[in-house]
Amino acid sequence: MTKPSKPSAKNPLKIALIEDQPKARDNWCRLINSFPDLSCICACKSGEEALRAIPEVPPDVILMDIFLPRMSGIECTAQLKEKLPQTPIIILTAMDDEELIFMALEAGADGYLLKRTKPADLRAALLEVLDGGAPMSSEIARRVISSFRHKAKTRDKSLHLSTREEQILLLLTKGCSNKMIADRLDLSVVTISHHLKHVFEKMHVSCRTEAAIRYMSLHNPPE
Repeated sequence: MTKPSKPSAKNPLKIALIEDQPKARDNWCRLINSFPDLSCICACKSGEEALRAIPEVPPDVILMDIFLPRMSGIECTAQLKEKLPQTPIIILTAMDDEELIFMALEAGADGYLLKRTKPADLRAALLEVLDGGAPMSSEIARRVISSFRHKAKTRDKSLHLSTREEQILLLLTKGCSNKMIADRLDLSVVTISHHLKHVFEKMHVSCRTEAAIRYMSLHNPPE
């Protein structure tokens, strides 16, 4: 996937939406298209339709509901990630259930927003995820961090991270992409990816989102 460097009215960010409720689907499409630098190019009513239609487009970012007929949004996320591994997928749902949050992240979701997210925040999240960030509604982020803090009580917190790994993780928690981290630390993107691979192994996590959340939970312990 080649992402647009600066979405604009002439080169809008292409969004694909999966939402089974017709009225909600139309409302989300209208909202997305109300921004001059965003365009809803594909709106699917089911996971099965999404798997057929979206890879043919393809979009820059995918917005995914969880509760879909037959195939769930979580299963659809996992299958779309196999077809479009570089395309960010943001869960957009009314549910803030902790188990669903982690299932979605494990399936490959790059962000998790509640449907009550403000329009401006939705736009910001779409731009953020394209730049390597992991946008989450504040309520979701608190739930995830709380869960990691709870688990951290029974795990060895001594990760033996190097100074460079600590620097990379700190920038990761600020939403920096690999390229942004590389520029900040005057390193190559390949070197950053190599460091992150070792960090993931040390932390026993599988993605940037989990690493950032675990790092924040360990360095901001509950009072």
